[in-house]
Amino acid sequence: MSGQFTQSIVEEATLESFEQLDYTTLQASEIAPDSPNPERQTYADVVLFHRLRSSLEKINPKIPADAIEEAIRKLTRSETPSLFENNRRFHKLLTDGVDVEYQTLETIVYDQVKLIDFTNYTNNDWLVVNQFTLIEDKKERRPDVVVFINGLPLAVIELKNPTAENATIKSAFNQLQTYKNGIPSLFPYNKILVVSDATEARVGTLTAYWERFMP
Repeated sequence: MSGQFTQSIVEEATLESFEQLDYTTLQASEIAPDSPNPERQTYADVVLFHRLRSSLEKINPKIPADAIEEAIRKLTRSETPSLFENNRRFHKLLTDGVDVEYQTLETIVYDQVKLIDFTNYTNNDWLVVNQFTLIEDKKERRPDVVVFINGLPLAVIELKNPTAENATIKSAFNQLQTYKNGIPSLFPYNKILVVSDATEARVGTLTAYWERFMP
């Protein structure tokens, strides 16, 4: 059976589940920097800027383009060396919006750019990508599945083959810890981590220990 059932089957089933939820699903190679339709300039890019910009303009139609760009700059810069502090900062931006200001003919306007439309979900861009190659500090990693909302990588899913003897969901959790050390630029935006072998799944947050990953 182990020769027939592979991890790629688990990945395909995962993508199909997201398709049923109206997500767009893509192979990472389809949007890679060297693809015919790239959505990343380099393999170090973790944010899909075109999707982010288009989504923010759609969600915030009254805010001018310059202010949208200001929000993107604030959103994507690291303010501290601490991954966890940057993640906490992003959470506040995600829930409250990004403060911006812009000039009109009459006055200076102080406003907030919303990153997600929590009222009308169809205003958001829903994308799932598998085998998302990232290169950081000459280290190459390839998370199994990354979930993007409005171009922001909000979830990472690590999968294992249930028929492989040593491929447990605990080993998938350990793989996520390796990613946090090897490709930390992916994780300031992370809101949820999932490990699964198609028979069992657990979910946790960026700072959660294995004991806190819940079924």
